[in-house]
Amino acid sequence: MSKKGTLVGVVVGLVCLGIVFVAARVVAMRPASTVKAGQIPPGEYDPAVWGKAYPLEYKSYQKNLEMSESPTGFGGSLKVQHSVKEPEILVNFKGMVFSKDYSEDRGHPYAVKDLMETKRITPKSPGACMTCKTANLIDIYKDKGWVYAKTPLAELFPLMKHPIVCANCHDPSTMNLRVINPAFIEAMGRRGVDVSKASREEMRSYVCGQCHVEYYFEPETSRVILPWDKGLHPADMYAYYEGKPGGFSQDWIHPDSETKLLKAQHPDFETWNNGVHGKSGVSCADCHMPFMRDKGQKYSSHWVTSPMRNVEASCHPCHNQSGEWFLDRVKTVQNNVWQLQHTAGLTLSRAHEAIGKAAMRKNADKKELDKARELVRKAQWYWDFVAAENSMGFHNPVQTLNVLGQSIDMSNQAVAAANRAAGSVF
Repeated sequence: MSKKGTLVGVVVGLVCLGIVFVAARVVAMRPASTVKAGQIPPGEYDPAVWGKAYPLEYKSYQKNLEMSESPTGFGGSLKVQHSVKEPEILVNFKGMVFSKDYSEDRGHPYAVKDLMETKRITPKSPGACMTCKTANLIDIYKDKGWVYAKTPLAELFPLMKHPIVCANCHDPSTMNLRVINPAFIEAMGRRGVDVSKASREEMRSYVCGQCHVEYYFEPETSRVILPWDKGLHPADMYAYYEGKPGGFSQDWIHPDSETKLLKAQHPDFETWNNGVHGKSGVSCADCHMPFMRDKGQKYSSHWVTSPMRNVEASCHPCHNQSGEWFLDRVKTVQNNVWQLQHTAGLTLSRAHEAIGKAAMRKNADKKELDKARELVRKAQWYWDFVAAENSMGFHNPVQTLNVLGQSIDMSNQAVAAANRAAGSVF
């Protein structure tokens, strides 16, 4: 080999060694992309203790204490009464506790405090009401089983030391995602799904779905049941309720229309499940708890909030449109849903009033009255299924608008049936 060739070989070798050295330095100095599992004692629910091992997650969790308006104008975490913007609520929920107190939900850290302070709680309230409000459910259920559900809520308050915290969703020894709500586990089991065998990606929705769902209390036992045996669409759940499961027939009877009504409870999981994101395998956490980086350290944000607060992390992993485009898109969907929801609520309140007036007529046609009551019962369920859900329709715009349209139609049919029953026009 010539001297020139030898020199070139030496230079190339030195360059390669330099590249290897620099790469090794970069790797050695770069923060880890995953979090090393901390040592959390079993039964430790204080998020501050967990925060010592997971400071970035804990810092983001603390942001749930902040109260502010939503970027889109719907939702948010300010504790305001829905009836201020939706006065029809006072008519549609007449005769039950939601007409007295129906405020916007605040963040997870306020779950126990808000439960204790709400006017919807009475001395007769069952322990079932605390199912999704505290990590202490783990010990309470382990000690009492479903008996806790019928135990007076006031007796359980002293045991509720912590609200919704890390332990609600994570196993302290492994940090694996877990579900602690027995009602969710049982409901999924009846649908042929063993939650304990779910994938990590599935669990990134199940941990949210264990509480952000529709449910009812079983008569006599107050056991929490999710009405999913026939499916997750509002029509499927209505059909389930029509079978009077366990003797359950209504949440209350409206004093004007004398209709046995159902109260929907934040069916976020069900609505998302049938929507485009749910059908595409996009989890709740992908949008509401996106992955972030702090000085190179990757972590999942535990500030459970609107994706519009961080479009880069929440939306851009799948989409490439600008933040302004996304905000406009979400606002457009939510404004359209709101207009129809408000119309549905007002039409429903008119139906309750018409049926009430018709029932006061001495010779009112009972068959037509019964028809009107069945129509208004279903119309209310469809309206409330949307009104009680937290995305103002964005989780599933197509289904939401269709359901609201049906609600309006059924309310108008109920008014017509009431008019026929009374032989008048109300």
